[in-house]
Amino acid sequence: MVVGDFPIETDTIVIGSGPGGYVAAIRAAQTGQKVTIVERENLGGVCLNVGCIPSKALISVGHRFVEAQGADNMGISTSDVKLDFSKAQEFKNSVVKKLTGGVEGLLKGNKVEIVQGEAYFADANTVRVMDDKSAQTYKFKNAIIATGSRPVEIPSFKFSKRIIDSTGALNLEEVPGKLVVIGGGYIGTELGSAYANLGSQVTILEGAKDILAGFEKQMTQIVKKGLKKKGVEIVTGAMAKGAEETENGVKVTYEAKGEEQTLEADYVLVTVGRRPNTDEMGLEEAGVKFGERGLIEVDRQGRTSVSNIFAIGDIVPGPQLAHKASYEGKIAAEAIAGEKSEVDYMAIPAVCFTDPELATVGLNEEQAKAEGYEVNAGKFPFGANGRALALDASDGFVKLVSRKEDGLLLGAQIVGAGASDMIAELGLAIEAGMTVEDIAMTIHAHPTLGEISMEAAEVVLGNPIHILK
Repeated sequence: MVVGDFPIETDTIVIGSGPGGYVAAIRAAQTGQKVTIVERENLGGVCLNVGCIPSKALISVGHRFVEAQGADNMGISTSDVKLDFSKAQEFKNSVVKKLTGGVEGLLKGNKVEIVQGEAYFADANTVRVMDDKSAQTYKFKNAIIATGSRPVEIPSFKFSKRIIDSTGALNLEEVPGKLVVIGGGYIGTELGSAYANLGSQVTILEGAKDILAGFEKQMTQIVKKGLKKKGVEIVTGAMAKGAEETENGVKVTYEAKGEEQTLEADYVLVTVGRRPNTDEMGLEEAGVKFGERGLIEVDRQGRTSVSNIFAIGDIVPGPQLAHKASYEGKIAAEAIAGEKSEVDYMAIPAVCFTDPELATVGLNEEQAKAEGYEVNAGKFPFGANGRALALDASDGFVKLVSRKEDGLLLGAQIVGAGASDMIAELGLAIEAGMTVEDIAMTIHAHPTLGEISMEAAEVVLGNPIHILK
């Protein structure tokens, strides 16, 4: 880092290099801006280093391990299948290294200056960047804050060797014999499912009436069925009260149905939400205003209460999704360049990599009705699709919600194998203002899972081919 009393001038400074920050920096550079990006830890942020990417790598390892143990109904029997978890972690780390290295190459290729250190705002045009050895002042015309979020720590479950957050769960040196997961949201269910596939005995404690809030009950019921097949115990209406660490594990106390219970496990994974990283940055000094839960108030271009400072990703209202942050980063960078870009969240999908996967985009049926639409909705099951049956993945369905008057697609929900990939077609349809008839008339290759979306559209239209009305 450059050290000196003279400030370095830049057009746009980006604080944070996760999927929001690095995308914003690249897009800003593409519009001709001189860009500096500041990162206090590792390029790629939480998502690439200790979040989206490594968790999906570990989930893939779990799937492969289960598949390697055979499928008797397909005539496949195996024996002596072993898991070398250290090699599994090496694989996960190699994926992370490739992607973070790729981010560095893209930033440098777009002539973005990369600076390591903590950023602190002195005012609306000045940032002080510090590391252990030095400090440097930067003067900027515009700033984009993309500092992401961190796991919420429960007072009675302070993080330690045995009480871990999602980062700790991704870096274990062993597969836990017993794992207790506190929180049945998407992180808890994804990692709980992954470790169940790897051989752990998993218990999920959820304080609400059901797991996976935000997804329709018809969808989550199928995921719960899959979790129970893996031997995962799900306790809802459970209030985690405390933990007592022992030499080789941890004892968890919780209350459910008016009774206090205890569980012994090797590790406790706490996944009860994430907190925005907006503290200790001097944002108040810059005049930036906050809303509820420490989130920064922004307009439809990502602009904060200070006209030249923008904020994106987990630190602003809305779902904490990597692809939302990337989208907002592009909008903010283009707004700084004088373009008329602004956010439209209608077609932003949400995906949960459970087993089977969940994906949703747009409005579900209940939401559409609440917004005053008269709707037609239709479902087509994976069990009536040839490709799904051939994959032995017949659990799930595609559901489409359309506006009754003209068939405009308002939303789609998928639970089943490949849902994370299938949702893209339906997101595109919503973004393009397509109708269910447009989807039904699009020729889909056979046999594919994509046909299920076409078939669901035909159900909505009232003329399904492969199921009875």
